[in-house]
Amino acid sequence: MVLLICSTSCKDDQTLEKQLPRIAIAGLGIESSTFSPALSTEEAFHAKVGDSVFSRYPFLQVDSLNRNRANWVPTLVGKSLPGGTVTREAYESLVTRSLKLLEENMPYDGLFFDIHGAMSVVGLDDPEGDLIARIRDVIGDDVLISTSMDLHGNVSERLAKYTDLITCYRMAPHEDAIESKKRAVTNLIDRLESGKGKPAFKAWVPVPILLPGEKTSTRIEPGKSLYAKVPSVADQDGIIDAAIWIGYAWADEPRNHAVVMVTGDDKEKVEQGAEKLAQSFWDVRNEFEFVAPTTTLDESLKLALTSDKKPYMISDMGDNPTAGGAGDVTWTLKELLTRPEFKSENGKSLIYASIPGPEFVEKAIEIGVGGKIKAEAGAAVDNRFAGPITLEGTITAIKEGDRNAEVEVVVKVGSIHIIVTKKRKPYHHLSDFTNLGLNPKETDIVVVKIGYLVPELYDMRGDWIMALTPGGVDQDLNRLGYKRIKRPMFPLDADMENPDLSVRWIPASNAKE
Repeated sequence: MVLLICSTSCKDDQTLEKQLPRIAIAGLGIESSTFSPALSTEEAFHAKVGDSVFSRYPFLQVDSLNRNRANWVPTLVGKSLPGGTVTREAYESLVTRSLKLLEENMPYDGLFFDIHGAMSVVGLDDPEGDLIARIRDVIGDDVLISTSMDLHGNVSERLAKYTDLITCYRMAPHEDAIESKKRAVTNLIDRLESGKGKPAFKAWVPVPILLPGEKTSTRIEPGKSLYAKVPSVADQDGIIDAAIWIGYAWADEPRNHAVVMVTGDDKEKVEQGAEKLAQSFWDVRNEFEFVAPTTTLDESLKLALTSDKKPYMISDMGDNPTAGGAGDVTWTLKELLTRPEFKSENGKSLIYASIPGPEFVEKAIEIGVGGKIKAEAGAAVDNRFAGPITLEGTITAIKEGDRNAEVEVVVKVGSIHIIVTKKRKPYHHLSDFTNLGLNPKETDIVVVKIGYLVPELYDMRGDWIMALTPGGVDQDLNRLGYKRIKRPMFPLDADMENPDLSVRWIPASNAKE
């Protein structure tokens, strides 16, 4: 009898397992500047394969609701810090591995396609469109694909065609990143469980606007009110999702521009919603301003040195590694070291985060904490604005094991604590500093290679200004020298005529051409 019960139970479990949709997970994510001389290699993606992929998604942990709604097949997901153009070898290697894993584990009912949307690859336009097309060649056109993206990504017509469901973040800074990925997954499972499958309609509206994230933050107007309109469209019956992509300003491809997409089964609502959001974006184009005051580095330092607020934060924007900068431009640091206010150990305290210098780091490890060091750092990748810089001072900290930097060294030069890393690293968290024995909250000035401050730094600031410094993600878009984006484009062509913002209907992924 026990055997009979077990046999029946096992059969029921197998039946249940067969009823659950089978969903793969795949994707590659990077924001890469074509205006930086840096190149991104395969190791930058820290690719996770198999069950290790689940660690990226809190909403897919064991016993979570969505984990139990499907049979999940995680293949390969690679996520890199923003950087330079991806080498063709790295891209092909990662894609080949992904396609092999997808083929080995077929068939699928669905695929969660987790990308950023601003990847550039040497000699290849629209890498995400290329990747999803190649995935379709393996898994077929009938599989339901739900794509999750950063709002600074780009949605080409090809990407729109080969995906079925698509969404992106609604906040910048991206405090809703995990929520957005969860929405993409939930939409996918809902459509599979209901049997509704692919949306009846996909509306795509290109908006000829190309602005940096530092001008389009949803913390302030008009970005705040613009993105507040998205739920009023997305939450209607007959609509699956709605999204606005700002696009990525520091790459030079025809796909680099803003886009609105709406998907759903009610054609009228999909069309009206998409055109409403696109028109709303165009109507406020002249209202976008930097999220914080901007000025030259010299003026930024004058303000910081006379302020009694701690820390006075200065964004060194032109070489921001979180937007795709090489991260090793020495121009700002060179200027700081010439300032008399920082020559003495008892001068105004300043933290500079950070500059890569692998040879400097190697020498510092040999010398040890407390020792004196004189060695070069920076400008190994991007030396267009200043060359390598000689740092001479006292080593105050050495820390190994960071995922991005690998090794971090703090050297004190005058009253400046400079963080030198083996590999580039953006400094986002208080712990990034305190782990190195630094206390930014009690420091007069903190200079970070970043654009708009991420939430933790924003909350920590005493005051803040963004310095218009040179680099691969220069905020002065007119200086970049675009050659391939579609023109006219606002604000490069500020007096352009009003564009056609009517819906372009994108065919279903399995539509016969």
